Amino acid sequence: MTASDIGLPPPKALGDSGALIVGGTAGIGLASAEQLAAAGVPRIVLVGRNVQRGEDARALVARHGAQVTFIAGNAIDALSARRIAEEAENVLGGIDILMYTTAPEVRPELFADIPTEDIARIYTHLALPSMHMASEVLPLMRTRRSGVIVNVASDAAKTATPGESVIGAAKAGIVMFARVLAIEGKRDGIRANVLTPSLVHDTGSTDRITSDGFSKRLFAKAAQQAHLGVPVPDDLAALVVFLYSPAAGRITGQAISINGGISAA
Repeated sequence: MTASDIGLPPPKALGDSGALIVGGTAGIGLASAEQLAAAGVPRIVLVGRNVQRGEDARALVARHGAQVTFIAGNAIDALSARRIAEEAENVLGGIDILMYTTAPEVRPELFADIPTEDIARIYTHLALPSMHMASEVLPLMRTRRSGVIVNVASDAAKTATPGESVIGAAKAGIVMFARVLAIEGKRDGIRANVLTPSLVHDTGSTDRITSDGFSKRLFAKAAQQAHLGVPVPDDLAALVVFLYSPAAGRITGQAISINGGISAA
């Protein structure tokens, strides 16, 4: 059976797509926005919390020829996620591409050192925003019978690592969520995949978790295992562009690591 057998339209070319990138003002999200624009995506909406950083990112991505809009917001709040989706749908004329990649200020810590009252906050801030965004965008994609979602989790979803008990549980939730979306969405022409990086140089989150304490020691050891080199945002962005392209039209439900050899999970 092929997509055409169940009446699905062919995968949209990047040049015909509108992209919503939540967390697109820095790091992996910004690199992905730049590479998507360079690959021909004509309309891109970037979402972030910091207005000045958002406007700077908008100008940077626009240099590649795309029409770029910045929306200030935080998808941890369900109502904010709805507003973001509605504004982006109007600006883009249809959300064909959804990417969720943010880095809440959470550092690896041994579970015994995490106060009980912090557990729900950590888990919620890591796991729920991508679900909030998908909940708002999926009905729009189903109406058009096409769409591609890529979320960014981490290798903590796959590999048991000291200090990443709650982080790993949340990231594993993101991975399983995307896999179920892939199965539920395939008849409507919707694909969903997850990137699961480990350490990524040249990002604010890596600077934060490698500055001191337990997490500094943890990721110093991890970097030693990256014999192929610790990735940078552009490494992940190149895969993002491929996953959104028609060339990846039969890839869905996958959790893919780019980690330079830190692990093979």
